[in-house]
Amino acid sequence: MAQRALNPTEFANLVNAITSAFGDPTRRDIYLLIHEHPDGLTASEVAEATGLHANVARHHLDKLVGGSYVEVSQRQSSGAGRPAKVYRAAEPGLALEFDVRHDDILVTLLGKALSRLGEAEAAALAEEVGLEFGKQMAASMGTSTEGQRSFRSALHVVADALSAHGFAAHAERHGEELRIVSSHCPFGDVAIEHPVICAVDRGMVKGLLGSLYGETQVALSSSVAMGDDSCIADVTESPLAAR
Repeated sequence: MAQRALNPTEFANLVNAITSAFGDPTRRDIYLLIHEHPDGLTASEVAEATGLHANVARHHLDKLVGGSYVEVSQRQSSGAGRPAKVYRAAEPGLALEFDVRHDDILVTLLGKALSRLGEAEAAALAEEVGLEFGKQMAASMGTSTEGQRSFRSALHVVADALSAHGFAAHAERHGEELRIVSSHCPFGDVAIEHPVICAVDRGMVKGLLGSLYGETQVALSSSVAMGDDSCIADVTESPLAAR
């Protein structure tokens, strides 16, 4: 049996629920766009209509699918290529109870505040925040540069500390370089909307290593926020810090 159409009040409540559930006006706009196209849209079409990167649009669509607000199916192609995924608005029941965490609100606020600054200034500020937090993390561990066995052992301590804060990180060798690979970002959607927040990660690694070992150079060569599979921080010890 077909479901009845939502009346204007119910639809408004549903849209507000989506915004509250995800704390993200961009996702609300994408849902409204999808709702206006009963035949559905592909991620590329959503990206073009909203001015978003295709990876960002796809991320938001997957979240809407996960919340049962949008359904996904395959659109058959006239050519030999792979069928495209088509996203259509679902008609879910109005279950409007959601868990909104204060941490999510604060991280969203950070992202929006950084977006008001110029790119260079925002990155410098985000890295400074991460640097100070990294130093505090090292201090809470009761360790310092004194007695640290090696640069590599310090990297493993840093990876463990980051994992304890939600980064799912590990240290590894890549060719002649050492790096820290994080398969999960605790900043979640906000980092995708505001990639400058990745500078916080860079600052945390520098702050931790600066306290645990000595001065180091840290550069992010891969980022989940930019569509990569993981976040990778390439780390190089300073000649002054080398034992």
